[in-house]
Amino acid sequence: MSKASNGFSVIYEDNHLLIVNKDAGVLVQGDATGDAPLSELAKEYIKKKYEKPGEVFLGVVHRLDRPVSGVVVLARTTKALERMNALFREKETKKIYWAIVKERPVLSEGTLVHWLLKDEKKNKTTAYKQETPGALRSELNFRVLANVEDRWLLEVNPITGRPHQIRVQLATMGCVISGDVKYGDRQANPDGSIYLHARRLSFVHPVKKELMTFQASVPNSGLWQLFRTFEG
Repeated sequence: MSKASNGFSVIYEDNHLLIVNKDAGVLVQGDATGDAPLSELAKEYIKKKYEKPGEVFLGVVHRLDRPVSGVVVLARTTKALERMNALFREKETKKIYWAIVKERPVLSEGTLVHWLLKDEKKNKTTAYKQETPGALRSELNFRVLANVEDRWLLEVNPITGRPHQIRVQLATMGCVISGDVKYGDRQANPDGSIYLHARRLSFVHPVKKELMTFQASVPNSGLWQLFRTFEG
């Protein structure tokens, strides 16, 4: 993996896809803040590396919350974008996240099912234990990977893909992600990041038709340093 720019590192690239490890704090797509998003930073990287004149096409396939780091897929052609969108829509991808929490889960592994309802104005999601009008069924699997000092490293596999799903479901279980004050942690990280990382993503390449797995190293800072030896 090579550092391509402030904001991301390149994990893999070919004529169809650009797979990056996004830094926490970087938007995937632009918003009202006007801050440079990953999509524009990556376009600039492509433009410079391949000396491309004019506008560079780069399609955003999926998103990560701004305070979250890890694997993001960008499409370099409209065909790749269309096919990757279909893979995500049909749930033909496998995602693995790592999360650091302060409270030990009651079980060492398990499945969480909630109905999630997002308040768009507050940009916050509420979890319900039963069906609720307007709320979407949400499911994830988790397991404990390690315990160092007073922190626990969880591996999370979201079955559905809802806004803030991992953050709110773990918090509802009593395991708030460290640094995530929106969902109950008492102390924010100075840089606004939270200890949630998109660790691994697997899918069949949209053109080559090969099963591929991409893995992103955790940030070399803060509590992540406690668990770097578990990366393997």
